[in-house]
Parts: sequence; structure tokens; C-alpha cells
Amino acid sequence: MSWKIANLCADRIFGSAARKQIIMFLADKASDDGSGIWCSKGTIQRHTELGESTVKRTISDFLKEGILIETGRRPCKNGFTVIYRIVLARVMALESTAEPDDGTGVTVDPVQTEPGTGSTLDGVRGPGWTPNHPKTIHKPPTRKRAEAAAVEDERFEKIWAAYPNDRQRGKAACLARIAEAVKEGIDPDDLLRAVQTYATESQGFTRSKVCFADNWFADRRWQRFLDALAEERQAKIVLAADHNARLAAWVRDRSPMCKHITAPQVAALIASGLVTDGQLRATGLAA
Repeated sequence: MSWKIANLCADRIFGSAARKQIIMFLADKASDDGSGIWCSKGTIQRHTELGESTVKRTISDFLKEGILIETGRRPCKNGFTVIYRIVLARVMALESTAEPDDGTGVTVDPVQTEPGTGSTLDGVRGPGWTPNHPKTIHKPPTRKRAEAAAVEDERFEKIWAAYPNDRQRGKAACLARIAEAVKEGIDPDDLLRAVQTYATESQGFTRSKVCFADNWFADRRWQRFLDALAEERQAKIVLAADHNARLAAWVRDRSPMCKHITAPQVAALIASGLVTDGQLRATGLAA
């Protein structure tokens, strides 16, 4: 049993109560380096009181996500039992359950390595930790930053919720992939449209033909939808440019068709530099 591994896993978000319950049971069996976990899926099921399919699926997910790896096999009366190791680096990369640190602190020497000495007159020692020591409880996030984080979380949750319900799996991993994509510069609204388009496209498919959410986001299968969206936008830009060029030709030729040009179209022509104020005045379009 390793309290170190158990505490590490307890301090991370795994995406569901079942996943957390299974990883905590495995951590209880691990050595301090995460290795030496030797227990069958039947043993995990009996001790956690979870369903057999839930245990098998979760172990399989952990292996795919790199949270667990197989390090060997040991013979038993039913054949063999797999030996697992918890990958500490992968667990530490998961989102922490602790409140985020948004305190500003000082800027010159933000961390004092030693506590104060306290009063020298009455012999009272200083506090155990300095006010800005890393182990000191930090201030909660400001309202503005907390609200911004809540809005971002809500947008990510909306993207997750748009995925076909019966193929949702590995929520924590999916939200992490969504956050990575947004950090790369992907617009969350575009990502939401990609998920919605895939959900509509796969609506008539059999369940086995629809990709599980964790694999879909991990393989960046949303990219083809974003490429199609970019092509659609580019086509609209080209179409608008052609339309503006035709309107500009009417203005330059003082065509009778100028009477059909609207105020927003006039503004677009001025912004594009296709016509001058004098040409617009000649056709009666300028104020």
C-alpha cells in the first residue's frame, strides 16, 4: 500500500465517480513508484461493488489514456493476472481538485524560503510558514477571473454535451483535449459546430459505427469539419468580393442599377476602396 500514490490520485480529477473509485483501489495496491499492482478485474469488481462491464471498460480506458500500463503477468488458478503500474507523470498531468492559485503576491522575490524569526524582545517565535510560502493557503480567485473561467468551462461543457449521448466516454480526457485545441487557437464556437455536424451526420448510423468521444477528440477528427468550415467561409469571401466588384462597376459607369444599392453595401464599397466619394456623389449615393 502506498499513501503517496493514494494521495496523488485523490488530488486529481478522473472524470467520474467510478473511475475515481477504481484508480483509488489500484493506488491502494501500488508501491511508491506506482508499480506492483497485482489484482484481477474480478477482485476490483468485488471490492468496489461496481459492474463487471464498468470495471473492464475503465481499465481499458486507463490503458488507452496512458494512466495505466501493463508490466507483466502472474499465473493464477484461472490462467494469469495482469500486473499494472500507475504512470505518475500522466496522473500529475490531470486537473487538480485544489482551488487554482490566482494570488498576485510580490513581484521581486515572490517566495520567502524561511519563516520569520518573530519577536526578539519577548522570545515569541514567528509563524510556521511565511505569508507567501507555497504551502500557505492561497487566496481564492478574483471574481473576474473566476467568472471568466466559469464561462470557458461552460463552453467546453456545451461542446462535450453536443456529442452523441450513447457514445460519450472519458469526459475528463475529452475536456482536456478541447482545452488543448482552444489553446492552439481553435474557436470554441467552431469546435461546437464541428461536434454538432458530426452528431447530425452520424445520426442514422448504427451505434457501432459512431466513434467514442475520447477517441474522436484524441484523434482530432473534428479537423475535417473545421477545414470544410474554412472553405465555406473562404467561398463566401470570394462571393462577396465578386458582388462588390459588380456594384463598383455600376457606380463607376453611373448605371441606373445604382438605385438598388443599399446603405450597407455603400459602406462596404467605401471600406474596400473600390469606389471614391466623388463617384458615389455622382450617382447620388453619397450623403
